[in-house]
Amino acid sequence: MSAVTNISTYLFAPLSGLESLREELLASCKGWGLKGTILLSEEGINMFVAGEAESIDRLLEKLRAIPGLEGLTPKVSLSDDQPFNRMLVRVKKEIISFGVEAVRPADYTSPKIAPKELKKWLDEGKPVTLLDTRNDYEVKLGTFKGAVDPNIKTFRGFPEAVRKLPEEMKDQPVVMFCTGGIRCEKAGPFMELEGFKNIYQLDGGILKYFEECGGEHYEGDCFVFDQRVGVDPGLGESDHAICFACLKPLSTEEQLDPRYVQGKSCPHCHVDEAEKLAERVASRQAKLDAQCDPLPGSVLQENRRVVTIPARLDRRELLDALADLLPQVSAAELEGWCKAGRFVNYSGVARGRDHIVRAGERVIQVFPPEIEPEVSTDIRVLYEDDALIVVRKPAPLPMAEFGPFHRNTLQYLMNQACELPRVPRAVNRLETMMSGLVVFARTRNFCRVLMDRFDGGDAVKVYLVSVKGHPENDRFFTDSPVVAETGSKDDEELLVLESRTDFQVLERRGDGTALLEAVARSGGTNQIRIHLERLGFPIVGDEDGRVDECRTFGEAPPLRLHLWKLSFQHPSTGEALQFEAECPKWA
Repeated sequence: MSAVTNISTYLFAPLSGLESLREELLASCKGWGLKGTILLSEEGINMFVAGEAESIDRLLEKLRAIPGLEGLTPKVSLSDDQPFNRMLVRVKKEIISFGVEAVRPADYTSPKIAPKELKKWLDEGKPVTLLDTRNDYEVKLGTFKGAVDPNIKTFRGFPEAVRKLPEEMKDQPVVMFCTGGIRCEKAGPFMELEGFKNIYQLDGGILKYFEECGGEHYEGDCFVFDQRVGVDPGLGESDHAICFACLKPLSTEEQLDPRYVQGKSCPHCHVDEAEKLAERVASRQAKLDAQCDPLPGSVLQENRRVVTIPARLDRRELLDALADLLPQVSAAELEGWCKAGRFVNYSGVARGRDHIVRAGERVIQVFPPEIEPEVSTDIRVLYEDDALIVVRKPAPLPMAEFGPFHRNTLQYLMNQACELPRVPRAVNRLETMMSGLVVFARTRNFCRVLMDRFDGGDAVKVYLVSVKGHPENDRFFTDSPVVAETGSKDDEELLVLESRTDFQVLERRGDGTALLEAVARSGGTNQIRIHLERLGFPIVGDEDGRVDECRTFGEAPPLRLHLWKLSFQHPSTGEALQFEAECPKWA
């Protein structure tokens, strides 16, 4: 006889005091012997918990006593074993990650259709489009017959997938569905914002449909996020397993395949590691090359840039805020841009110079159509896994948008060559006129971990540099401090950074230059350039000592500074990684 009660439920409602509530719920659940996950956010609660029936009742009684959660109604099922390994209570920004702030299910959700009513529509053959809002690996296990699969990796990719749906769907009745209904609470209002006129969400999702209607009009099982992996239309546990390497559901036959190693691989993802790396690198290189030919900035087109208002500029006039945030632009020019309607909100409404901005507000700067300067596109992908992409950047090529560059940048090209929503984040940055290794992280967390290591000196960076003059010693160093400006335009501060760079002469050349190896032990931006200038050995291409990005392409040659080697620990496995970029011709 089944001894474990499983509940799943969610409710969108404004909540506060989340940290204290998290601690209280975690202590109570552990005391009652419950396991599972409870997600709390200011927008509501989402939970999957299992344990003895009496303990589940205690938890529900406690939650319903919280203002806003009085109507919490769970779906209940039974199992022979505890499907969860531990008890987690977490505070999140959203209880279901979506990333569209305009969608607030606590205020509005799309109309719901009851499972029995949907079955009646399908029995009668009523014209209706079924839209699956779940991830691709969930759909693989089973879905409604004829349902549209938007083929998304995560729910954050749903908005982009919606924008690719046929225009004629906007006038058709669309019934969207997910496992238990929570994703549709956000997906429905978003589709209405995108112009879809007849949107319904399946009340209670697939699980409630199974409970009330069985498996008619449905093919396969329903993926669930616990150790059961899948349930059949009778809500019994299916025979499927899941590959924790690639998240693909596995049938009984696939589980017998010798390539299935629990926790490591399955027939879908098993491949020799060297072969797997080569395939990933080749695939990413092909996508990157496709984005570079032709260069996206070579087409005459309007460009837009987001300006985010910081807290220190809250309730300032737009012109004052822009003067602070864009110090390189004159006040007269900014005022002219405001008059020309070159600052708008997301709806395209112009923001004038007297508009009062708020902290966190995003103002969009509109640039007239223009063709961007040519850049080098000899970008080489050297490595890729689920956490990192390592590339060799050529010169000249900006890292990110600035000045006349909007799309002809390494960041834009990488964004276009990578799958949403996993936008690559640059861990280190190289100047426009310099070449070498750039590391991109696949998630915000990996980026934060690596940036802390790079800034803390745990990463070893070895540069090649060509300088004017011949140093007297083969090996030398300097620990001259580097001064950086911080703060706003009106409140400039000077930050003195302790810094050290070690140099080794690799070759003294007949043209009066020398090739050096430089290792930045500590310090900050432009450290090697500043140190060499002070030592009297300016970098070839930087003899005037300029350290700004805005050089005129075609007039100034690339800087002879190249990030040659990088060594650091992998952010996920801790493995020691070493990379080396091909030397430029001058080296």
